[in-house]
Amino acid sequence: MTPSVTRLYEVCEHTWPAAREWTSGAFTLRDGQGGGKRVSAATAIKDASEQDIAGAEQAMKAIGQTPLFMIREGEEALDALLEARGYQVIDPVILYTLPIEKLTDVPIPRVTAFNLWEPLAIMREIWAAGGVGPARIAVMERAKVKTAILSRWNEKPGGVAFAAVHDHVCMVHAVEVLPHQRRQGVAQWMMRRAAFWGKSQGATHLSVLCVEQNEGANALYRALGFCEVGRYHYRIRPE
Repeated sequence: MTPSVTRLYEVCEHTWPAAREWTSGAFTLRDGQGGGKRVSAATAIKDASEQDIAGAEQAMKAIGQTPLFMIREGEEALDALLEARGYQVIDPVILYTLPIEKLTDVPIPRVTAFNLWEPLAIMREIWAAGGVGPARIAVMERAKVKTAILSRWNEKPGGVAFAAVHDHVCMVHAVEVLPHQRRQGVAQWMMRRAAFWGKSQGATHLSVLCVEQNEGANALYRALGFCEVGRYHYRIRPE
């Protein structure tokens, strides 16, 4: 059975975890420690009032974070409240999934893609070049069942990715392909390597998140057979 969007939200939280989470009023708040929006945004656990939003704003400011809210499907009322407070939409995200056997049907050519943990120095360098620095590596380290993936192409490093498993879903994050290695199938082989690894960990589905404006990545995932399950976006108030 295809994982629901609610299940994928939960998988995302466990495979890309915040440093700390706590409940305040109508929200789950997160201490991201510089690890990006997904580990820093507040999410609603029930219908939120103006007072709840104000309290969440204060709590996020208290730990040095800019107030940021993730809006999931079915949260139109919260979305409207935040819009009325001057919050703007940023980074709409699409959640994809497919049965894992759809990407374990083709053997991976030798020395094309490997999975290992911990990341090698070259892997950290590739991530850093793509904006995935130490704070995001720290997010990866917090995941429980995880691996990193290194691709080689043209006898040189091609790209990197991170994968983790929760509730029988293997979710892939932080996919980075070196500019001179793009459009040659590098990302496809990394996704297939993630599928083989995820299957070995008991996963039945592979999942990936992609920002809406990344047309190239969205086209790749759809070409591989991924189906859209749902979406979310963030709301942030300009300074």
